[in-house]
Amino acid sequence: MKIIVCGAGNVGKSIVSYLVLGNNDIVVIDNDANNLNALAKEFDVQPILGNASHPEILERADAEHTDVLVAVTGSDEVNMVACEVGAALFNIPKKIARVDSQDFLNPLWEGLFQDKHIPIDIVISPSYAIAEEILSLLKFPGMSFVKPLLQKKVYLFAFRCTTDSNVIGLTVKGFEEYIPQTDMRVMSVVKENKIFIPTNVYTFQQGDLIYFLCTQENAETIIHGLNMEKSTIEKVLMFGGNDISRYLASELQKDDAIISSRIIEEHPETAQWLAKQLAATAVINGDLMSNVILEEAGLDSCDAAIAVLPHDKDNLLVTLLAKQHHVPLCISLANASFNDSFENNLHDNLTVDGSAVIISSMLKDLRKARIRDAYSLGRGLGEIWEVVIGQENPNADQKIKDINWPPSCRIGLISRQGKLIFPHDDTILQTDDVLIIYVSGGGIKKAEKLFA
Repeated sequence: MKIIVCGAGNVGKSIVSYLVLGNNDIVVIDNDANNLNALAKEFDVQPILGNASHPEILERADAEHTDVLVAVTGSDEVNMVACEVGAALFNIPKKIARVDSQDFLNPLWEGLFQDKHIPIDIVISPSYAIAEEILSLLKFPGMSFVKPLLQKKVYLFAFRCTTDSNVIGLTVKGFEEYIPQTDMRVMSVVKENKIFIPTNVYTFQQGDLIYFLCTQENAETIIHGLNMEKSTIEKVLMFGGNDISRYLASELQKDDAIISSRIIEEHPETAQWLAKQLAATAVINGDLMSNVILEEAGLDSCDAAIAVLPHDKDNLLVTLLAKQHHVPLCISLANASFNDSFENNLHDNLTVDGSAVIISSMLKDLRKARIRDAYSLGRGLGEIWEVVIGQENPNADQKIKDINWPPSCRIGLISRQGKLIFPHDDTILQTDDVLIIYVSGGGIKKAEKLFA
């Protein structure tokens, strides 16, 4: 597949790092030579210097023979024009654009992004998607990963087995039956930085990261029963003033459980802008590492510290500092892949993989299967799909055990006419069933054929 990525900043880099894992021919356009050079040194892409919305630049990128245009520069306007030019002059089949401004995303203008107006097939808003990911972690303190599925009727959770975890020593079957009268399904396990689908007799050990499914109504019961919950979040401190923290703060202001939310921002102009936007949030202008500023912000008494700065190293540094101040929940945004040995030393600090969140916004349209929605768990960790069984699918009316599943694929749950079913081998799939399945990176092509 030939793909043009417009923008070599953090968002563009995140997207490229994922796309290069597939059989894709990738061209990257940016008007910053430094960003382009850095990206070209790290990934096998063709860099083109220039404005992504200019026809001659898109022509140089061979837009005429391009399958997908992904416009994710820092300018909403440039992204929209690039899609318009790509459609009008080069007939690019699929256009994806980053749009962060609420002025464009207001529901009043929902007809704006259509072929007869601005021809964008998929609108992604990284700042809001990342903020929603962080809000999910705040809602379920104690979880390492939270992803609502099927319109929040189902949750995919992940947590790491620590020394005091009562899950250690349980088999997969024992874990799934641990809480009476509740259903849950283990989907995958990460052990020593490698992910796999465990058998029913696999025994959980310290350090395992367990991904499991459960229904929304049973979520809190299961988390409490497994002794994985932490204290309710009441005081939140954010490091970095941008669209992510602005959206986070605006949502926290609506939450009655939140007593206070504060933002530390180094640049005076940005701090002033945020203060005008957020009437009920304290915005503090000053050095992120200043003891005076940290004391004023109440770091020692906050329940959650969230770092959404532009650079990963800064995010990790301030959350490690917050952990030294005994902040219970520390979350940092990561835009680049971690060194495994470094990630293992983060203790119980959480990271939100910006690239996985962004890719999830467009993933269902990049896969060759009848997918209603899809989510990336991160580079090398596979994907979660919501798959529809159509009338033409040969798997309809088949028992699960009789289907030629890829070995790296697991079905976790079926939504059938509003009923949620945790299936077994003899469960028969029916037309219009929606399946929640896990697919590892190596099984994606086979799974696409299975649900084409």
